[in-house]
Amino acid sequence: MTYIFAHRGASKYTPENTMASFQKALELKADGIELDVQLSKDKIPVVIHDETLKRTTNGKGFVSEHSYNELRRLDAGSWYSHQYKEEKISSLEEILIWLKPTHLQLNIEFKNTVLPYYNMERLVYDLVMKYDLKKRAIYSSFNHYSLRELQRIDRGNEVAPLYSSGLYEPWNYVRKLNTKSAHPHWRTVNTNILKNFAKHGIKIRSYTINDPKKMQWFFDQHVEAIITDVPDIARSVLEGVHQPTPSKLMTVFQKLNPLKSYK
Repeated sequence: MTYIFAHRGASKYTPENTMASFQKALELKADGIELDVQLSKDKIPVVIHDETLKRTTNGKGFVSEHSYNELRRLDAGSWYSHQYKEEKISSLEEILIWLKPTHLQLNIEFKNTVLPYYNMERLVYDLVMKYDLKKRAIYSSFNHYSLRELQRIDRGNEVAPLYSSGLYEPWNYVRKLNTKSAHPHWRTVNTNILKNFAKHGIKIRSYTINDPKKMQWFFDQHVEAIITDVPDIARSVLEGVHQPTPSKLMTVFQKLNPLKSYK
């Protein structure tokens, strides 16, 4: 079975990374949610994608320049629709409390490639442990040093490097990180790359897949999970309710074989 993770919640239908988006993901039968974490000025892990407030709130400046209480006073929904004007920036702890009684898996992405956010790994890890969610948590980041720090804290943490470029023999790179998971952009993979990942026991969760034809291809490859803005469409494709007709583009995509000499 391939799991369906809702990217920033059901972000096609609700303001991303808000409680409404995660509740919608659960309603649309997602298996898990993906969310982004920054740190407030008072070192509270908060759920927001950008380092700055301008795009998704009515605030200004960097997230890290504001206390958690200041961030909570901002409107985090009206940018999407006036219907969501009451949505707020949530703390990670608030989301963990909500998620615990559900079936959902959790992918926490550390947004620490622009700002270093000292001690973010320990702060987030301690919250996950507080709510006994270690077995349901996956940590990802484009900052792979951060993932190594999580492994240093606890070798049992499941970490997954994010990447968006065409890495050479990416399965070997992932193995060097001493992990069994990776989150590549969908454009960076093909059948041979997936076969090599599978050969080395590496689970793949590709992002961000919103086209039904691409979804079907990844489901046919039996990847661990896909990350999508539209979990309802992914569910309908997975269950055979929506059966996309293969396009010429996807036919070419399936036949890509740049690594055919590697066994």
